Amino acid sequence: MARRPSSGATVVWTDRFLDYTWTPEHPMKPARLRLTMELARGLGLLEGVETEAPGPAGEADLLRIHTPAYVEAVRGAVPPPPGTALPLAAPFGLGTTDDPIFPRMHEAASVLVGGTLAAAEAIAAGRTRRAVSIAGGMHHAMPESAAGFCVYNDVAVAISWLLDHGFDRIAYVDVDVHHGDGVQRAFYGDPRVLTVSLHQHPATLWPNTGWPEETGAGTAEGTALNLTMLPGTRDAQWLRGFHAIVPGALAAFRPQLLVSQCGVDTHREDPLADLELSVDGQRAAFLAMRELADRYAEGRWLAVGGGGYGVVRVVPRAWTHLLAAALDREIDPATAVPADWAERARAYAPSVEPPGTMGDGVDPAFDRWDGPGGTRETGDERTDRAQRALDTAVLATRRATFGLLGLDPEDPRD
Repeated sequence: MARRPSSGATVVWTDRFLDYTWTPEHPMKPARLRLTMELARGLGLLEGVETEAPGPAGEADLLRIHTPAYVEAVRGAVPPPPGTALPLAAPFGLGTTDDPIFPRMHEAASVLVGGTLAAAEAIAAGRTRRAVSIAGGMHHAMPESAAGFCVYNDVAVAISWLLDHGFDRIAYVDVDVHHGDGVQRAFYGDPRVLTVSLHQHPATLWPNTGWPEETGAGTAEGTALNLTMLPGTRDAQWLRGFHAIVPGALAAFRPQLLVSQCGVDTHREDPLADLELSVDGQRAAFLAMRELADRYAEGRWLAVGGGGYGVVRVVPRAWTHLLAAALDREIDPATAVPADWAERARAYAPSVEPPGTMGDGVDPAFDRWDGPGGTRETGDERTDRAQRALDTAVLATRRATFGLLGLDPEDPRD
């Protein structure tokens, strides 16, 4: 077992993360990372905090998850001539519209993996209780292919590494709007890893996986949980669902470490999905995961980024709140955004008005799930319909998995 962690948090950062750059029109832009770190510094959040600069992951670690043929294909990938039409499918998933080849792709993707590994190593060595690498979270990459803007699966590599370095019960909670399919697949038959994904309903959004019936295989049955959310889900419903599933599962599993994929494409302004969370609701989710790590994993919490395509208005604020949660330096959502940061944001995207404050002015309060038939009617038709849909999804997930974890699916105390 790894040593008991010290206090404090580690922030993993290098400007080399910005080399993970797709085509100019691609929605995943490295500016979202740069603007996050500039906002965090502008608010004084990182004063006195030494960031840890990682190197690239080595081939041996990449091969924990990926096949030798795929790693070699990434290493040898060459961008096509300018103006080349990109296909929807290609060998190894490389060179598609989602995953176009860019210069030094292998090196850039390896540094992202190195960042998440550095966070894992800091926790395993007992140097820190919490570690954050906002550039990580490439949860769609598969053993033999790129997928969904993800070349190498840094999270799966880091979990595999942790399993070889003192941990044998790791919980992975994924709050990205898209199903955490690559990580689920990597550990679907491994009872040492609990994967929990909360995502937009797979009938309405790529990758069209993550149904409640996907519960794990063999001795790992019950260690994969999937909660699906219909388009239009807001903070109150999303947080109700989170708290109806995640705390009970973690209590039963008793993890030694919590790994969180903190994609923020659940936001109502995100251009690629259809949930309607606010930054305030996303902040509440981060604080909840921190509290769960403190309660069930001796405070060990490894947090990474993920999706999020509101480059100016959403990602920088949300992930600054993530950094603040890890550092125990919470930022009031009513705090004004620094004027100099807003000017840099305008210079980057003149057509986008930067946010004025660190929140969206939304109260993320919610009613806790209280069992089948416990949906309280508010008199607002939209809210009541959304709440009923959410409660149906909660019950489906609990009935699929909670019994396998030794819990009562219909008892809200579990």
